[in-house]
Order: sequence, then C-alpha cells, then structure tokens
Amino acid sequence: MPIFNQSIRRKIVGIALGLIVLMLVTSILSMVMSSQVGVLLDELTNRYIPAYSHLARANIRSLERGLALRRMVMTKMEAPSDEEAYAARLRDFEASDRKIEEEAEAARKLINAIIDDPRTYSDNAALGRIDIRIETAVTELRRDLTEDHAKLLKQVDARQMAEARGTLEHIDVLRDQFNRKVDAIRGDMLTQVFFSTSQVISRQHQAIIISGIVTLLAAIVGFVFALLVSSGITRPVRLLLAGAREVEAGRFDKPITVSTHDEIGELAAAFNRMIEQLRHNERIRETFGRYIDPKVVQGLIDRPEVAIDGERRVMTIMFCDMSGFTSMSEGMTPRGLVKVMNHYFTVMSAPIRSNRGVIDKYIGDAIMAYWGPPFIEEDEQAMLAGLAAVEMVDQVPALQKQLPDLLGIRSMPAPCDLRIGIATGEVLTGSIGSELMMSFTVMGDAVNLASRLEAVNKVYGTRILISQATADAIGSHLELREIDRLAVAGQSAPQAIFEVMARPGALTDAQASLRTHYAEGLAAYRARRFDEARAAFNAALEAAPGDGPSRAMLERITQFAPTPPDADWDGAWRLEQK
Repeated sequence: MPIFNQSIRRKIVGIALGLIVLMLVTSILSMVMSSQVGVLLDELTNRYIPAYSHLARANIRSLERGLALRRMVMTKMEAPSDEEAYAARLRDFEASDRKIEEEAEAARKLINAIIDDPRTYSDNAALGRIDIRIETAVTELRRDLTEDHAKLLKQVDARQMAEARGTLEHIDVLRDQFNRKVDAIRGDMLTQVFFSTSQVISRQHQAIIISGIVTLLAAIVGFVFALLVSSGITRPVRLLLAGAREVEAGRFDKPITVSTHDEIGELAAAFNRMIEQLRHNERIRETFGRYIDPKVVQGLIDRPEVAIDGERRVMTIMFCDMSGFTSMSEGMTPRGLVKVMNHYFTVMSAPIRSNRGVIDKYIGDAIMAYWGPPFIEEDEQAMLAGLAAVEMVDQVPALQKQLPDLLGIRSMPAPCDLRIGIATGEVLTGSIGSELMMSFTVMGDAVNLASRLEAVNKVYGTRILISQATADAIGSHLELREIDRLAVAGQSAPQAIFEVMARPGALTDAQASLRTHYAEGLAAYRARRFDEARAAFNAALEAAPGDGPSRAMLERITQFAPTPPDADWDGAWRLEQK
C-alpha cells in the first residue's frame, strides 16, 4: 500500500489529519441537521402556532364584537339617551369589528409564509385550502353583517326595539356560523401544527441517529485507519526485535524482510547490513579460529592493548612432539602425510582445548600450547596442563591403530609416540613479529625449558616431563615421579624434573613399586652410594621392565662411578652433555 511507503512522521500526521477531517465532517453534518431542525422549530413557533393563535383570537374578537354591539344598543335604548356614551360604544364596536379581519389577515399571512418557504416540508395544499376558507369566511361574514349592522342602527335610532331584537338574533346566528367555520378551520390548522411538530420531532430523531451513525462510522474508519498504519509501524518493529534476539543468540542467518520505505524500513535495511557484516565477521573469526586459537582471537578483541603493549605473566607452557615422524614421513606421499598430520593434530589438540589450553602454533609435527591468565586462573594452569598431557598420552594407542587405516596400509613403517615437556614460569605475552605480520605468542625461559624437557624425554625414555615449578603447582592433583636434576644452559643451579605418571589415585601396584624403588635409587645416586643406587634401579626395572629413567640412571652410574669422591659433582644431567 502507498501509505506504508511514507515516513513515520507523515503517517502520524496523516492519521491526525484523517481524524480531524472525520471530526469536521461529523460536526458539519450535525450543524446542518441542527440547522434544519432549527428552521422547523422556527416555523413551528413563529408561524404555525401564531397562525393558530390568530384564528383562536378571531373567535374571541367575534364574541367581543357581539358584546360591543349589545352594549351599544343598550346605551341607545336608555332614557334619556346618552349620545356620548353611545358614540364611545360605537367606536368600541367598530374597533372589535376591524380586529376580526386583522386576526384573520394575520393568520393568512403566516399560512402563506409557510407555503412560500421552500426550506421546510409542509402540506401546502391543505394550508392553501385553509387560507381560502379563512378568506371566504371573513368575506361572507363581512357581506352579511354589513347589511344587518346598518339595519340594526336604523332600528335602534327609530327605537324599534322589537325589530332591533330580531336583527340582533340574526346577527348572533351569523356570528355563530362564522365561529363554527373558524373552529373548523382551527381544527384543520391544529392538524397542521401537529404535523409540523411531528416533523420537528422526526428531524430531531433523524439528526440524532444520523449523527450517531456518522460518529460511529468515523470512529470505525479512524480505528481501522490507525490500526493499518500502526500495524505497518509495529510489525517491522516486532521483526526487528525478533532479529535482535536472533543476533543476541548468535544466529546471523535470518535477515529481516523490509516491507516499508520509512525510517523503520531504513532501520531494517541497516539491520540486515549489520547482520551481513556480523556474519562476515563470524566467518572471519571461524577462519582465524583455524589458524589462531579462538581464545586468543577473543582476547585480542576484548583487550587489544594486551597485544600492543605486552604483559609479563606466570604461565605454563607445553611442547608436544611426535617421535618417529622423520622416518615415518620419508615413505609417504605429500597428500598422505598431510592427511596423517591433520588427523594427528586434531586428535592431540582436543585434550588441550578441552582443558582450556591455548594452542600457540604447530611447528612441523610439534604442538606448542600454554595455560594462564587471562584465559584461566593462575592457580589451576599447571594442573590443567598436566591433565591435558595425560589425556594426550591416552590417545596414543588409538592413534597408532588409526594411522594405517588413514594411509590404506597394514602397518606403519615406524611406530609413533609422544614426547611432552611442560614448564611453568614468568613469560612475556604479546604480539611479536614485523609490521606486516604479527603473531600473539609467549616468550621466556619457561618456553625454552618446556622445549628442552620435551627433547629430554628421548634421554630418559619418558613421555611427559615437567619442571620443578610445574610439579610444585600440581601438588597431589596428579601422580608424579621425580626423575633427575637438570642443568640448563644459562641457569646457575640445576632443577628437579618430574614425570607425570597418572591421574591421582590411578597408579597400579607395579607403578607404585616402581616409584618407590626409583626414589630410593635416586637418593642413593645423589649420595654417591652407587651400589645401593644400582640395586634400587634394578629393583625398579623388575617392577616395571623397560622403564626408561631406571635404565638411564644405570648408564649414568656406570659413567660417574669412577668419579673421585672429592670431585666437584652434583649428579645433575647437563644438556650440553646430550
């Protein structure tokens, strides 16, 4: 509809103008009807009723005339005769005689005015007959009485009382005849008065009914008009509200139908453009989520100053590497290798993300991840990193079975396994790179230590090694075993390193015996009681045949046993010796 293409201001003004027009029409119609009723009332009160009154007074004037005539005769018959009194009575008689004609003429004028007025509906034929009857009655009365009046005056002057009495009786008869005619005319005139009264009442009722109908129609039309316009305003608003709720729920695939071209239509079009931009941004975020961890993306959006300025925080770093990758990749096609690596990264990334870790990058077959503020609380980062490492190791058996199926071969040319290093310490977080390309990452000694621990797993034949700080933070939340002291280049003192053996309370009897014998051998080794240490490590191997750390320590004893007792020796493993 064209009305929906107008602006909201024009719609509201249009509603107001429409209602004003309907009010004016109703008012004008009421005024016209009232004016018509007023004309009818004016005719009734100023013509019909006065005309009837004049006819009624004509009867009265006739009686007054008869009374004046008798008084005049009686004055004349007095002895001695009083001529002045007689003259006065004669004047009264003549005045009353003229009043009859005056009343009749006044009634006729009013009746003719009713007939001549085109504004009102009246029975003009009946009124015309009444007018003729009045004229005829007055004319006949005047014709008959003129002769009798002259005869009566002569008889009175001659004092012929008997004849005068007879003439008076004849005059009374003529008067009675005139009165009866006037009464009949008055009856017909009263009928016309009643007819005019009924016309006034009918017009009043008609005006009330028509005014009520017009007012009701105006209200209905105004309501329908306002309903149409308001629905044209509220429906797009409801669509906008529903769209806003969809956006609030994170659904950007439902644009709003633009049904108007007013301000709300423009708002709906802008809302659709906003949804499209949000959808585009969401696609960008999803795309970035494949290359950059979604937590980092959200963190950079929420706190961009962190990426610019950088911060120093205590964080836990993890490095994970696939052992045997080089030999495994040599016999694969590029497509097969990419397929295997993508599956490997998918499987190993899931525990990191499920334990709220942030994957920093993939380096060849290695994964670098970290835990810490602002993504998680500082006091739970080490435990979550340890749990993620345990879950990653749990995935190795299934992964070893899945890789041949992915490549379509019976068995892998070389077995795959994991090496994980975890370290906790202060690092620098921020965007590092050139002006053209940046990477939000972490740097510091803890990062280097985690990388070294991942590599040291090859020396001890372990899967998960953690630093002293990480072990202190984990406490009893995981089952740990101290492996050795590690001296890292650039650090003044060696620090203990630990192996994550299992979840809390999940150690088998063999693992518990292994940890006990290994701790005894490690203590003897550090005290340079090599025979006791050798016996303890052998006992550990009996509890867990093939235990890498026990074998490594037995080799170490063979290497350091000849060391003189007074030599400067702390029993730590130095990475430069690797």
